[in-house]
Amino acid sequence: MNKISLRYEQISCRLTVEGLPDVSTGQGGQAIGILTGWGLALAGHTELEGKREHLEALLQVVVPYARHLISGAPRPFGDLDNPVAIHPDGPSHRLELRSSQPNTPPLTLQLDDAELADLVRCLDQLRLDSRLQLPLQTPPPQPLKRSELRRRVPLGRRVAAPLCGLAALGLAGAVSWMVPTPKPGSFSPSQGQRKGADAALGKAAATKPPANPAPSGQASANPANATSANATSGSAQAQRGQSPTPAPGGTPR
Repeated sequence: MNKISLRYEQISCRLTVEGLPDVSTGQGGQAIGILTGWGLALAGHTELEGKREHLEALLQVVVPYARHLISGAPRPFGDLDNPVAIHPDGPSHRLELRSSQPNTPPLTLQLDDAELADLVRCLDQLRLDSRLQLPLQTPPPQPLKRSELRRRVPLGRRVAAPLCGLAALGLAGAVSWMVPTPKPGSFSPSQGQRKGADAALGKAAATKPPANPAPSGQASANPANATSANATSGSAQAQRGQSPTPAPGGTPR
């Protein structure tokens, strides 16, 4: 049975996986159920080779490291017992591959952002390829911890709000000390009551309606107006042919 080779390429990275289909589970065609080897070639670096556990270790450290880097909280992944580790190293990223043989120094690769992005794309293509039917152990996406979220905000921005609050509180206290305090006895309650009563009387006088004026159309109480009204009434009776009513104690004319 011939080996099956799968290749995933980017500009500066090439990942190759070789294996055989697992006939015991009914696999066939171009499926890989048994991994026999893999190789990683990065531009300008030594080509890497390893076994299945090394490929899983590479997935377990590089993929979460890239997620934290995008989230703005980069941190190292991979302890001393892990065959692969990656650390932030200034503007670059240091990838370490530790050999299982004793007295063998780890192989260190310095990757820039473009090389790391190409490596992550190749690993993503590997994980999403349906032809690779291997139960590779990859870490599930995890949210950032609270401490990591705090580290995303610069120290100056974290302390700016408390310092501004303390400054505002101190300024308010200084202004309150500068305001003069009223002297005892400068205000008498009787003066306040008298001023309040005077103000109430002034308001009542301003709103008091004027004396009842004579309604429009009614006769005035002036005697001259009354005489004129009697004369007008007598002339009206004479025109109708009626004799005027004699005044008391007099004779009609």
